[in-house]
Amino acid sequence: MKRNKLLAGLVTFGLLITSLTGCSGDEKSSTAESGSSSSLSSASSNGASAELEKTDFELGHLNSTAHLLGFVAKEEGYFEEEGLNVTLTQFSSAAELSSGLESGKLDAAFIGSVPTLTFQSQGHDLTVFGGAMTNGHGYVIKPEFVEGLSDWDISILKGRNVASVKNSIQDAELQILLKNAHIEIGEGDDKVNIVYFDSQKDAFAAIQNDTIDAASVYSPYASLAEGQGYKIVYRCSEEKALENQPCCRQVAPTSALKDLPNTYSAFERALIKAYKFTQENEDKTIEDVKKYIDIEPDYIKTEVYGGYGTSVPDPDKAGTKALKESIVELGYTEDYDIDKLYNTDIYKNALDGLLKESPDDKVYKELKEHFDKFE
Repeated sequence: MKRNKLLAGLVTFGLLITSLTGCSGDEKSSTAESGSSSSLSSASSNGASAELEKTDFELGHLNSTAHLLGFVAKEEGYFEEEGLNVTLTQFSSAAELSSGLESGKLDAAFIGSVPTLTFQSQGHDLTVFGGAMTNGHGYVIKPEFVEGLSDWDISILKGRNVASVKNSIQDAELQILLKNAHIEIGEGDDKVNIVYFDSQKDAFAAIQNDTIDAASVYSPYASLAEGQGYKIVYRCSEEKALENQPCCRQVAPTSALKDLPNTYSAFERALIKAYKFTQENEDKTIEDVKKYIDIEPDYIKTEVYGGYGTSVPDPDKAGTKALKESIVELGYTEDYDIDKLYNTDIYKNALDGLLKESPDDKVYKELKEHFDKFE
């Protein structure tokens, strides 16, 4: 059970959808162009002396505050410090990001853990090498369906049409909660009818329609929805069955991680530095995120620092393997050997290098403790 928390201030759906599709309004848009091609061939300027196999680097992300590590690393100059010339490009779905990796258009991408797992099980040669966010998603419902109530749970969705995205962490988590509550999926007063859309943007926009009663959300849609007057059905961070759910992962072509280890280590060092920055510089982090996700700073603050999700670069292999077992049990995907497609060495080497340079750094030491526990 949970109590609704309504944010002050309303924004129009027109502004909402425009702000979350990038400056061009296209499904895929460049959100940050790096400078001219760099002649840097190594990261020797910051103590990492290994020669970089490649310096121009393409990073794909979604329209989500969850992917702030890339935004901060770019805006605070950490990619440049590591000898990388990184371009960030926004995509609309996990499928597009996966295609970008496999076609060679992207070197790395922040992709939801569930689509990553299903893609791997289907034979896509993509490897997880780091994390991007834990938790940060849930569902919202039209206010008339909870009118007069002060508390509610997942059963409020009975008899409702719920917009979601197939092959997403949001959909998998909903199915887990419905299964635990012994609520069937389908049409009928005692069931929940899930209506699937191609992207989170489309699923959330569908709640404007008379035929849709509730919708899935990921960061920052939950805060934006509350600002519109919608009610939170649940946030995954507040559900015991979904605690510490690995939402988004850093993903790259398996062969690239083998062929370009120094480049990916430099990339990871930049993200770890960005994480440290987010822990010590709240206002500037919000400012950096706003350049990529152009919404009100209060919404960014709620999503990033409100306790509903955390953007951490740790690969969290243990958590991801547990999630894989859950979705296999749901029938979401076939079982497979995830160990072959999970590389924790990139992150370990990057973090060890930073700790060697700054052995007393509190943030790096905490990351090391977490990694040792959950690798």
